[in-house]
Amino acid sequence: MDRGTVGSAQSGRLLVEVREEGSSAVVTPAGELDHHTADLLREPLEDCLDKGHKRLVVDCSRLEFCDSTGLNVLLGARLKAEAAGGGVHLAGMLPVVARVFEITGADAVFAIHDTLEAALADEADEAG
Repeated sequence: MDRGTVGSAQSGRLLVEVREEGSSAVVTPAGELDHHTADLLREPLEDCLDKGHKRLVVDCSRLEFCDSTGLNVLLGARLKAEAAGGGVHLAGMLPVVARVFEITGADAVFAIHDTLEAALADEADEAG
């Protein structure tokens, strides 16, 4: 197996954008989150936490697929954020991704919002 080819395919299958919005770090993965691409999301999530962001909002509106490895990345970030006094909020999940959370019961441990706007508005409610 050509590791170089896997690496270049990997980076093309998941793109991750990070920006600050109020006191939240908004992380937007686009593409497929699986065993091959999980580190592309894990690293920015951990970077946000290392920089002191306690509240992470993951905009899932462009996430087309998520397997158990991707779910574990999000669960790991949730544990670290909660240990720091914060949390992970998921927003805008497509039905195919939401189904993974429903089947596994992970939807019960995350704050899940219909839209990114709702997740960010919830920040104001938490602060108030």
